[in-house]
Amino acid sequence: MAILFPVFDWFKGVQLYICFSFYKVYRRFLLSVVLVVCSLPLQAGTKPDVPENIEGANNLTAEQVVELVLSNPELVIIDSRKKTEYVKGHIEGSINILNTQLTENEMQKVLPNKSSHVLFYCNGSRCMRSSDATSKALSWGYSNVYWFRGGWKEWTSKKLPVITE
Repeated sequence: MAILFPVFDWFKGVQLYICFSFYKVYRRFLLSVVLVVCSLPLQAGTKPDVPENIEGANNLTAEQVVELVLSNPELVIIDSRKKTEYVKGHIEGSINILNTQLTENEMQKVLPNKSSHVLFYCNGSRCMRSSDATSKALSWGYSNVYWFRGGWKEWTSKKLPVITE
């Protein structure tokens, strides 16, 4: 019986070492998981700003959009927001084409002449939809492309006229 105790004590020591090592690894893993989970809400609420300018497009303010609409009755205005946002309010005369649904074929249906004037807007400087649609139009060869970076947020903050459905 005396011979078994040293072996048992040795085995107990190995078990404690393994448990302690596992605890250290588990603690690091648990800390990593907690940090990632805690940072998700911070990342989810953070949207990148859209670019200040898009090469090839004319960047406009709300006042410049009004001037353009008044001076160019043939202007096509494309609201790149979701349909649910569009029906709650939009710029008069605009048509709703979500940026992800904007294809070259769809664009040619709306604007067959690539030298026609077209304006894109969405929710504002935190919305990537209109910058994406503007870039698409430019890549398809449209030459008179305007981009209202401030979008719906700027338009409504200046109390400019809106249409609701």
